[in-house]
Amino acid sequence: MKSLFDRIIGAPAASGKAPAADDEGFFSTQFMERPESVRATSAWTARALVVGAHSLAPAVGLAALEKVWGSDHFFAALDGIERQKLSECLEFVTVPAGRELMVQDEKGDYALIVLNGVVAVDRLQPAGGRARLAEARDGDVIGEMSLVDAGARFASCVTLSPCTLAVVTGEALDDLSIEEPRLGMAMLASMARRLSLRTRQLSARLSALLTSG
Repeated sequence: MKSLFDRIIGAPAASGKAPAADDEGFFSTQFMERPESVRATSAWTARALVVGAHSLAPAVGLAALEKVWGSDHFFAALDGIERQKLSECLEFVTVPAGRELMVQDEKGDYALIVLNGVVAVDRLQPAGGRARLAEARDGDVIGEMSLVDAGARFASCVTLSPCTLAVVTGEALDDLSIEEPRLGMAMLASMARRLSLRTRQLSARLSALLTSG
C-alpha cells in the first residue's frame, strides 16, 4: 500500500531506478504526466454512445455523490472546495435500463460510481449462461479492478433500472493524482475500501458454499 501511495504523490523509488520500459502493468504508465498530444481517448467515450448516456449537470451530480458517499471516511474528510475539485474530474450521466455498461474480457480504463439505480454484475459462463455475481446499488463502484490494474473486465455490467452514474476515467484519475494528490488518494482509498468489502463478501459466500458441499 505504501508503494502505491508513493507512486501517487510522485515519491522516488527506494532504489532510485525508474520502472522498466517494457513493464506492461498499470503503474508503468499511470500517474505519469503525459503531453496532451499523446493522451488516448477513454473507452468510455465510445461506450457512452452505445448505451445512450445523457450528461447530468455537475451540481446535480455532486449533490448525488455527496448523498451516497457522505458517510465515507475519506470523502467526508474533504471540504466543500475539495469536493468541488473532485467533481470536476468526474463525468455525471444518466443511462436507461437494459444497457451494457461494461463487457466481460474487454480492456477497460474507466470505473463507474452508481449514484442511483441498480446494475447487475454477471459472469458469462463457457456454456453460454450468465452467473449473477452481485447487484451494484447506490454508492457502489463497478469496474475499479480494470481501472487499477489495466486488466480485462472480469464480468459484464448491465443496468437493471434507469441509473445515474459518475464516470471515473484513467486519464482523469492520473490528472487528479498529479495535480491534487490528496484528492487522488481519497478517490483511490474510497474505491479500494469498497473493493475490499466486496471481496470479503464473495469470499464469505464461497466459504459457505464449500462448507455446505
